[in-house]
Amino acid sequence: MVAETQAGTAASGRGAATPPWTVRPLDGDTWDAFAELVERNGGVFGGCWCLGHHATPEGRSFHEVRGIDKRATKEELVRAGRAHAALVLDEEGHAQGWAKYGRLDELPLLAQHRRAYEKEPSTPPDWRISCFYTDTRHRREGIARAALAGALDMIGREGGGTVEATPEITAGRVAHGRFLFVASVELFEEHGFERVRQLGTWAWLVRRVVEPSQPRGAQA
Repeated sequence: MVAETQAGTAASGRGAATPPWTVRPLDGDTWDAFAELVERNGGVFGGCWCLGHHATPEGRSFHEVRGIDKRATKEELVRAGRAHAALVLDEEGHAQGWAKYGRLDELPLLAQHRRAYEKEPSTPPDWRISCFYTDTRHRREGIARAALAGALDMIGREGGGTVEATPEITAGRVAHGRFLFVASVELFEEHGFERVRQLGTWAWLVRRVVEPSQPRGAQA
């Protein structure tokens, strides 16, 4: 059974009501929708194809490998079950955003704040939520919120455990969404995360434990 979550209605920055979003896992069945979203937005984040945080078998970032076909590499990881995300789709089935998540061995690299993170070693998490993306025409419509809820739901269905992320504080400052690669601390706190320690001027390490849950329709 495909894991699927219905997100509630949210108000956009323009005051218009948006329809409920459907959240599905990024896999072979949703790859085309994901790829269309990335291509619609010029490869996202400078053409990264959301390969940051993944590592080659030698432990290098894919961004360090010259001449790599990023689209093909990302597709290979997805179809091999080595790249996960909660993909947010609209009523027409078009992907409009995601939250990338994965077990620590799937997402071993930190794109930001790595030195501050490693300065105080702690018990490794089971999972990381490492980045968010929203289509440029649909920001401030609740997509990141739907994606985070969906990612946590999927993590629960896959056994749960300790989940960490490195979002930024947005209260009291002007924080442009296009630079909030890991969303906001406030959004994570809404979903039960607690601040562990500060990693930068605005960034914090946050964590929570997700309890295991049964897939919808499973017998008790």
